[in-house]
Amino acid sequence: MNPSVRTVPVDTGSVQRIRGAFTALVTPFDVGGSLDLVALQRLLRWQVAAGIDGLVPCGTTGESPTLRPRERERVIAMAVEAAAMAAGVGSSRRPTVVAGTGTNDTAATIRATRRAAELGADAALVVAPYYNRPDQRMLAAHFTAVADEGGLPVVVYNVPSRTGSNVDADTVLRLAEHPRIVAVKEASGNLDQIATIIRDRPAGFSVMAGDDAWTLAVLAMGGDGVISVASNEIPAEMAELCAAASGGDWERARRLHDRWLPLFRANFRGAPNPVPVKAALAMMGWIQDGLRMPLLPLEEPARGRLGALLRQEGLLVAEPSGSMAAGAGTPVAAGAVA
Repeated sequence: MNPSVRTVPVDTGSVQRIRGAFTALVTPFDVGGSLDLVALQRLLRWQVAAGIDGLVPCGTTGESPTLRPRERERVIAMAVEAAAMAAGVGSSRRPTVVAGTGTNDTAATIRATRRAAELGADAALVVAPYYNRPDQRMLAAHFTAVADEGGLPVVVYNVPSRTGSNVDADTVLRLAEHPRIVAVKEASGNLDQIATIIRDRPAGFSVMAGDDAWTLAVLAMGGDGVISVASNEIPAEMAELCAAASGGDWERARRLHDRWLPLFRANFRGAPNPVPVKAALAMMGWIQDGLRMPLLPLEEPARGRLGALLRQEGLLVAEPSGSMAAGAGTPVAAGAVA
């Protein structure tokens, strides 16, 4: 434990169970790379109005490695404010805010998690430490320290393709016994591992898909939902997919999955996440196509293919420009599924 940080009790009983569709929010920048707060506010309001179950600011999709501390705080605070407005737009429940606070430095992660708690976040998304590649014993110690000292319930984020280490099923299941470790975002792509965690987890511990294309499979195995990239573009549809599965309407859930599977795939083609989804949101009129280096905007021919898919699915009202400023044109939502 870090002796400079005081352990604080966390009342996880007051936190809604992590389930449904949670949006891994993009962080809007203008084309010069500055934080675009106007676009962020519009995007958040749309997410809430669409009935999204949760908001996840400052994760991988939010380009967290390039956000300055004050920018992270502002983005988290705005997500909390937007969630609090849910009742005012007729939502039946307030979206849960899970703030990305993970780093490869345990002490820094604890500090970031404490700050997210002060800002009003409901839980923290804590990625497995990257680059230094801790083993299973070290991973368990890291997540336990954050849960003990961070002041928020913890969602373990397992994404080996980015971190270089896998939080294996045995480690997740041991961590799941901790009263402040409440869920895992599973992006290992290992179906056996995910199935084992779902089968053997303690009551109340949530398993969230970390890849949109795996949502239906995870739900079918008894998982709880998805932390989604695609819900940036189609929040109502992802919320509906999860609700249909939760309600036992598997035919409806399958139709939604099948319809949007090409978009799930397109969001990871041509460039790393979040480059394609930011290009899509720019074409839809929600944000500018701004990224921070080392990421760069989506190039042709991937941009053209993405625009054609968005147009085919009714997500564009005009020819995509790829550089539409936030507020230019009329943002559009998806059409209904038969």
